[in-house]
Amino acid sequence: MSSSGVVEGAIQRGKLLVHVAENGHSFELNCDEYTLVESVQRYIESLSGIQINDQLLLYLDMKLEPQQPLSAYKLPSDDKEVFLYNKSRMRTNSSPPPLSETEPPQRFNPDPPLPSSSNDPHPLDEASDPALKALPSYERQFKHHHQLGDAICQRTLVKYEMCERLSHEQRVQEKGLEIARGNLNHIYKMILHNYSDFVKRYLHQQRSHSTILVNFWRDLERLRSVKLLPALQSSNRTCLSDFVKEDTLRKMVEDCSNSHRQFESKVEDFKEEFKDLIESTEHLFSSEASINNKVFERTIKEHKQYINDQKSIMQALSKDVSMVKKLVDDCLTSQPSNSLRPHDAVSALGPMYEVHEKDHLPKMQACEAAISNLLTFCKDKKSEMITFVHGYMQKIAYIQYTIRDVRYKFSVFNEAINRQNEQFEHLKVVRGIAPAYRACLAEIVRRKASMKLYMGLAGQLAEKLASKRESEVRKREEFIKFHSLYIPQDILSLMGLYDTPSVCDVNVAPFDNNLLDLDIPDLDRFAPDNESEDISELGEIVGTNKMEVENAKLKSELASVISRLSFSPLEFDCIDEGRMDILLKEGAEKTNEALRLKDEYVKQLESVLKDKQMQCESYEKRLTELEQRLSDKELQGHNGQLTEPMDDGSYVDKSIKILDDNMSDSSGIVNPNPNLDSSMCEPNRDVNEMVPDVGMRLVTSSTVDNMLQLSKTCDDDVDHGKTSGDDVAELQNILGEKSNQLTDLEAKLEAAKAEVGKLERDLLISRNLLDESQMNCVRLENCLREAREEAQTHLCAANNRASDYNRLRGSALKIRTLFERLKSSVSSADVSSFADSLQSLAQSLTNSANDNGDDGTTTEFRECVHILAKRVGILVRHRAELIDRYTKAEAAQQQLTKELDQSKELVNTLYIKHQTEKQANKEKISYGRLELHEIAAFVLNASGYYTAINRNCSHYYLSPESAALYADDVLHGLVYIVGQVVHIERQTVKPSSVVQAECKSESSHSGLVSGPTEGNPYGLAAGCEFFVVTVAMLPDTAVHPPPGTAS
Repeated sequence: MSSSGVVEGAIQRGKLLVHVAENGHSFELNCDEYTLVESVQRYIESLSGIQINDQLLLYLDMKLEPQQPLSAYKLPSDDKEVFLYNKSRMRTNSSPPPLSETEPPQRFNPDPPLPSSSNDPHPLDEASDPALKALPSYERQFKHHHQLGDAICQRTLVKYEMCERLSHEQRVQEKGLEIARGNLNHIYKMILHNYSDFVKRYLHQQRSHSTILVNFWRDLERLRSVKLLPALQSSNRTCLSDFVKEDTLRKMVEDCSNSHRQFESKVEDFKEEFKDLIESTEHLFSSEASINNKVFERTIKEHKQYINDQKSIMQALSKDVSMVKKLVDDCLTSQPSNSLRPHDAVSALGPMYEVHEKDHLPKMQACEAAISNLLTFCKDKKSEMITFVHGYMQKIAYIQYTIRDVRYKFSVFNEAINRQNEQFEHLKVVRGIAPAYRACLAEIVRRKASMKLYMGLAGQLAEKLASKRESEVRKREEFIKFHSLYIPQDILSLMGLYDTPSVCDVNVAPFDNNLLDLDIPDLDRFAPDNESEDISELGEIVGTNKMEVENAKLKSELASVISRLSFSPLEFDCIDEGRMDILLKEGAEKTNEALRLKDEYVKQLESVLKDKQMQCESYEKRLTELEQRLSDKELQGHNGQLTEPMDDGSYVDKSIKILDDNMSDSSGIVNPNPNLDSSMCEPNRDVNEMVPDVGMRLVTSSTVDNMLQLSKTCDDDVDHGKTSGDDVAELQNILGEKSNQLTDLEAKLEAAKAEVGKLERDLLISRNLLDESQMNCVRLENCLREAREEAQTHLCAANNRASDYNRLRGSALKIRTLFERLKSSVSSADVSSFADSLQSLAQSLTNSANDNGDDGTTTEFRECVHILAKRVGILVRHRAELIDRYTKAEAAQQQLTKELDQSKELVNTLYIKHQTEKQANKEKISYGRLELHEIAAFVLNASGYYTAINRNCSHYYLSPESAALYADDVLHGLVYIVGQVVHIERQTVKPSSVVQAECKSESSHSGLVSGPTEGNPYGLAAGCEFFVVTVAMLPDTAVHPPPGTAS
């Protein structure tokens, strides 16, 4: 399996694991990355018997091609598996693979024969003491029991291993089914995707073609109803229907309709076929094996207890055999044990014998029977699994064949869809004439608007350049005017500073002079579109200002949109289903976004309106309060002094003025920008509302105080006798001073109130800071307590880890010491004494444990060494046996090779002899009824014709053509002719009259004559049959002249 011609060090070698899916067998191949897949297939053919042409190798979802190396699939690798499928088993009506027959374990481990004293004599058989005489018999029986138990145990172990192998093969079959199912699922998804694409394309085409066929005559009538513009009409063209030939279109409509119906029926049949394929595939995916491999493996593991029971019984039997052998040996050496005499030993061996016969051996046989039943159960389940896998793979192969057929049909149907599209292209012209005509008229309008827009932009550019020139001229004049006071004009002229910018003349040559005189309203008049709404007329462009240019731009865009919308139905017909879904989705998203923005704008307007309503309500409430206060003041004024109403009137006027100012301020804040938040306007309103309240309270209180003081002063003056007018003026001055003092006091009171409010706010802030500080202190105390608890926990954990580390370190030192002893013991011993070295190490460990005490680690290590010593001993014995078997097998192989060479020589000899006899039989001359390709001999008769030599059949004559062929070689007569028969013509001798009539009739035909021209050339009787034979010359045929001519 290795590749030649490659450097050995550069080859990556590995093991390739190949599983056979039909029966679960596995093969492990040693190969390298350069090994061809074909070489692997040939080797698998030699192992499994599956032909190379029937092998299908799968790795994951990849098929291994014979001409590729394994490196193309990143093989070989120890963790990668390849599955082999037998294509011959996957064919319909193929037989399932047979269940591999296994030889019964009884053939290799039969029960030992019964012991006999004659076959196995013992010195103690002739002892005079009956107890001593019974000891050899017990020894033979115990040995027989041990041998019988060992045979039963070996058979049971072989059966259990066969059960595990069958379970493993079932797991391999399940995994092979998963790989095949995954491969089929991959192909199935691809074909489903292709089918969905095909259905979308077909439905789109079917809907489009049906629409064309249904609306064809309506579209044709519309073309008849639309007249051409007078400038476009001619003698043979007056309407749009004159662009096409109606007779040709009628025939094409019939052909397209028939083709459309036929293709629709074929597609429906194909859909039914694909539906059956989907149902069969889904049913196959849903079907599973009735065997639960997990339950199967659990059952096998539960039966492992029977093996353990047999091993424990074998240990007891071995111990009993050792004890009875020791007793016999002691009796032979005349050194009986002090604690057990022969009679006591014999009396103790009897119950042990009964335990063997009645308990141990029956129990081992019962265990063997249970494992045998398990093996039968496993074989039945394996047979069911093979049958299920065989049927499942046949279904997969059938579905894959159907999918391949459907895939071929996809290409056929797609080609048919393309042909349908080509066939309907001529009918689409009828639908496209009216939109194209309307689009051409809209293009005329667009070009006219575009020309006017172009002209308008040129006029704007000229105006802009003229304004720039005027600005530049003005700057130059100011510059000259200022600097000519200091610099002479001739110097400035020599500097070239008196030049002025030239006038820019924007001139656009006229274009599109041949366009028809049309406007947007003319589109619906000359090319009506029933599917579109009427478009309102835009104003005519008469100037070059900004508004007129914008109107021209809008008019051009409108005409372009009309031109594009004229072909929108045809464009939608050309768009496939997927593109249509995307366009509809984008339109839905844009619509939803527009609706969302509309809702947000409505909510914003509602919030602004609500704020306005709240402001109006607050103003109305404030006006009501002011009116109430004003009415209250008026009532008090009627009952008070003369000066009080005057103060109230001044207060009311002042309050109304303040209110008006407040309202005007609030409206000035809200109206300029209605989108401002109401919270930005409320503080100003609250401040303005607060001012009238404070003013009212202060004015009211000052008025009351002044009135009290004035009344008191007036009472004193009345008592002293009515002072003069000077006192009144003095009182008015005093009243003004008091008013000023009152105003100062009010200002100080307001300042004090503001200071008190500030102190309250500071106090509140300080209180909040204090509360927050207290909360932080409590939080810090909790964190400190948690940190202490966590530190205590970490300390305890660190102490525990330290103790664990010390304990583990001591165990590690002990284990290191034990491994050093094991290493020294193993390295010093060779292969033959390896088991003894391990056994001595185990005994040494046991003695040291008894002397120094023992712990769990040493005990486990000692037990492991004991088990290792036993296993190594078994392997050494197996190695010796294998070497012996190999030597015998090599000798047998050499003997078989010699016998094979002798057989080959004998076969070659017999084959050469057979070929010689076969060639000789072919060259024999036939003397009976002649057949084609046989060799015949002809002799010359007295009539001059060559007659065949035969026994029973006569009247075989050589044709004249063949005789002439031989006469070309020799100019004289021939005695006999030998040749190979190439043609035989059967004829019958007819009467002479019939022969003449036939000759006359046949002469009128084309020269085809069935026989000789003469009726009876060989002189035979009428009605006699004869045969004319044509022969070919043999390569070694010689012409023999008659004896007389030789001289």
